[in-house]
This record gives sequence, C-alpha cells and structure tokens, in this order.
Amino acid sequence: MSLTIGQVAQQAGIGIETVRFYERQGLIPEPPRTESGYRQYPERIVDPLRFIKRAQQLGFTLKEVAELLHLRVVPGMRCSDVKVRAQAKITEIEAKIKDLQRMQVALKKLAQACTGRGPTAECPILEALQLGQERTC
Repeated sequence: MSLTIGQVAQQAGIGIETVRFYERQGLIPEPPRTESGYRQYPERIVDPLRFIKRAQQLGFTLKEVAELLHLRVVPGMRCSDVKVRAQAKITEIEAKIKDLQRMQVALKKLAQACTGRGPTAECPILEALQLGQERTC
C-alpha cells in the first residue's frame, strides 16, 4: 500500500514541507510518482522520518542524523560507533548548558542594575550592551 505525502507527514508527526526537505537533503529516498506527478510513499518510510525527528529533538544536526542513518545500514558497524557519537553530542550539550548559564548570570546582573525607570537613553542594560560591559546603577 502506498501513502500520499500528507499521510506520511501526519503519521510521522511532521509537516509536508519537512518531508520534501528531507528528500532534497538525501535523508530519505525520493519516492516513485504517479503519472500525474504525485509522490507514492511506501509505508516503511514513516519509521525513518520518525527516527530523524527524534534524533533532531535530541540535538543532532541533519548531517549527524544522516551519519546515524548510514550507520544503521553499513555492514560491520557496531553499537560502539553510535555510542561515540552520542557521547560527543552529550559533551556538546554540556558546553551549551554552561554557556547558557553564563549568559543567564550576566543577564540577571544587568536586569538587577536597572530600576526600570527613566528614559531608555539612560538604561543601564542598553548602555552595557552598547559598551560590552556591565554597569551598576
């Protein structure tokens, strides 16, 4: 049984344009078309689309997702090959968390330095952003 692009998108929990985008990126094969040009997807295409979506939700880039998809079909690949990529992603996420925490601390200091009164020309938050430093009231 073949599915329309709308049916595939709905079952995978993504948009129609996303399905087309993944095709253009080579993440899924382009399906055969009817004589009138409509795509006819096999039912089995839904699983790779869900895989892509879940991997992206975990922070993997499309390039990394493509590598993971490739690892699934290459003979001789081991679970350890996937684990190495997962551990690298964890390290990357931990670095992003540290950066976000640093930004949070700096922004809290700026917000505390501002009374919320007066014209924006005298706003310590805007001034600090302009000067690239923090200022207290």
